[in-house]
Amino acid sequence: MTETLASMTGFARASGPLADGTSYVWEIRSVNGRNLDVRLRLPPGSDGLEASLREAVQQRLKRGNVSATLTLKREERAPRLALDVAVLDQFLALALDVAARIPGAAPPRAEALLTLPGVLKGAETVVDEAAEAAKAHVVAAGFLEALAGLEESRRAEGAKLAIILGTLLGEIAELCAAAAGEAALQPAAQRARLTEQLAQLLDGERRVPDDRLAAEVALLASKSDVREELDRLAAHLEQARALLGSGVAIGRKLDFLTQEFVREANTLCSKSATVALTRIGLDLKAAIERLKEQAANVE
Repeated sequence: MTETLASMTGFARASGPLADGTSYVWEIRSVNGRNLDVRLRLPPGSDGLEASLREAVQQRLKRGNVSATLTLKREERAPRLALDVAVLDQFLALALDVAARIPGAAPPRAEALLTLPGVLKGAETVVDEAAEAAKAHVVAAGFLEALAGLEESRRAEGAKLAIILGTLLGEIAELCAAAAGEAALQPAAQRARLTEQLAQLLDGERRVPDDRLAAEVALLASKSDVREELDRLAAHLEQARALLGSGVAIGRKLDFLTQEFVREANTLCSKSATVALTRIGLDLKAAIERLKEQAANVE
């Protein structure tokens, strides 16, 4: 199956019943992160699941801050009570003794004895280890279901992200082409500007030799030559498109590549000798910044 681009943002939920009348709910979400960070919020008694759940996330995801919460819901039931026979015998003996001392007193009633403190207590719950293991298995399966849903959610976001990134790369390519066209006009513009400045300085009294003027223009042109920057930007565009086509956990590589885009665009602007090229360079930097922001969402 062809790998698709995945975002680091997603959410999924899974729930189901358990054999003892309780039910579970898993909620798992992820957001951008430099590395893979997994945080599990488990109710008391579920700590034994943590290691296997972490391993499952690490096998399926590469990057992102992932948080998963398990909620166990129990049905409301009347409390189970048990009779403390020893306490009851003590109260009964005392009640009979008091009744014997009072002429015509009625014997103690059972319902009255049951209301005395300590006669009734909560019944001890016997832990069925096999049943608990079966519950843990169901809960773990529910986590895998939620994790699969999270993966699907991240892929769906990644599909939208791929369209945005492709559009931005197209915009950057168009700006690079415009910059190349404007850069080709820079030597002529520099010669005209230099000639005009010399004419103003010399006030027509003296003419600069053409060969000297050509040498000065050539020096200015070499300092403002942006062909290398444009060539590197073209190479970065090709690599970025190849990465988007592979779609296999490309986030780190794409993030590094956007930094290279920024470096070349900054150099291009610093070398610009015309207002038009500077404007194109600034538009290029803005487009690259948007690309960088979107690339930060990629797994």
